[in-house]
Amino acid sequence: MKITEIPVTCLVEAQDKLGEGCFWDAATQTLWWLDIIEPSAIHRLHVASGAHRKWQFTEKVTAMAKRNDGTVLVGTHTGLSIFNPETGALSPWRKIDPETPGNRGNDGACDARGRFWFGTMMNNIGPRGEDLPITASTGKLFRIGPTGEIAVMETGIGVSNGPCWSPDGKTFYFSDSMAQIIYAYDFDAEAGTISNRRVLNDTKDYGYPDGATVDAQGFIWSARWEGSCVLRIDPRGRIDRVVPMPAKRVTNVCFGGPKLDTLYATSSRQGLPEAELQDRPLSGGLFCFDPQVTGFEKPAFAG
Repeated sequence: MKITEIPVTCLVEAQDKLGEGCFWDAATQTLWWLDIIEPSAIHRLHVASGAHRKWQFTEKVTAMAKRNDGTVLVGTHTGLSIFNPETGALSPWRKIDPETPGNRGNDGACDARGRFWFGTMMNNIGPRGEDLPITASTGKLFRIGPTGEIAVMETGIGVSNGPCWSPDGKTFYFSDSMAQIIYAYDFDAEAGTISNRRVLNDTKDYGYPDGATVDAQGFIWSARWEGSCVLRIDPRGRIDRVVPMPAKRVTNVCFGGPKLDTLYATSSRQGLPEAELQDRPLSGGLFCFDPQVTGFEKPAFAG
């Protein structure tokens, strides 16, 4: 394991309260991400030109996946919606877990077959954006098929985060941030099922595992909430690299750029003490750096 002092660029000083949900759209060469806390926002950045667009909403948006028709699947506080960037409309599509009204949506991503894996957690955001305590592991992991069919794949989660897959599609990675654990599962791509859960990495030295992605060599890149860094973790769970970041709460990562050789990272500034914000004024920004390896574009939702 080595600490790698890679130059990190702040592409957009977004001042997101809780930046998340990033993905790269190769067709338009744009980077998408969101801000969860109301007024929530969806951001789109055309990296080459610097053109930045932002849409705001009165409900929480928490995760995203592109769709091949140019719209975006959006995880929300209570379910899934479809966002149309041409009109700015966010249209409800499916309710998720209405039997647990104290939960909210969190992170999500599509597998190679275009099924959306979406995690929930006990809601920890108050009506004025204040932190609420998480007192129980009521989160679940759902699999949503192209026509909207919903299956519960995991329960008893504190904070659902970081769904991603190994390059060969045989391993699924998923984090419970509250437990500070990244899990690995066997993944059956044909059936869309997970099994044989085991602990991949449970380090307590670098904050909490948040959003994650996998590179072309099969290593996991883990954004670290309260850890001021991004970790690169090998398929056996060993920390290979620590990349320091100019934000304490790094929330999600994705590969992008014309050659998929840039790593983008979102961050949060909500609830940080004033001294921390003065020390790290770019907190809540969108960052990027050269990871010295290529990755993958996240798959689109098949629906």
